[in-house]
Amino acid sequence: MNIKIINKSNHALPHYETGASAGMDLRANISEPVTLEPLERAIIKTGLFIELPVGFEAQVRPRSGLAAKKGITVLNAPGTVDADYRGEIGVILVNLSNSRFEIQDGERIAQLVIAKHERAEWITVEELSSTSRGEGGFGSTGVK
Repeated sequence: MNIKIINKSNHALPHYETGASAGMDLRANISEPVTLEPLERAIIKTGLFIELPVGFEAQVRPRSGLAAKKGITVLNAPGTVDADYRGEIGVILVNLSNSRFEIQDGERIAQLVIAKHERAEWITVEELSSTSRGEGGFGSTGVK
């Protein structure tokens, strides 16, 4: 699939690291380092602007290594970039650790996954079909 992109950063375009990778790393495009204190959040710009085909979204997801090693994650994971959005891609990062974290220009801060989606149309009904689970939720299927 071809996706139009404008790269106003000083960094290479996002790319797949391996042949089976689902996501491409997004890099911080900042003029000076940004420090996140514990529990602080910030929108970190990437310098990237994309034009997705209708029926697709770009999901902004955390990088597992950054989350596991440093406690840095994407606050609204996954964030959605809609097909009609033409602004700069920003990443809402949050520091869930007990230590301050400094983000450097060019640092890999999140990953981008392109996903197909459907549009739903609601059908108003009086009742839904029954299932063995029924109304059980929030852990009702047990723990093993």
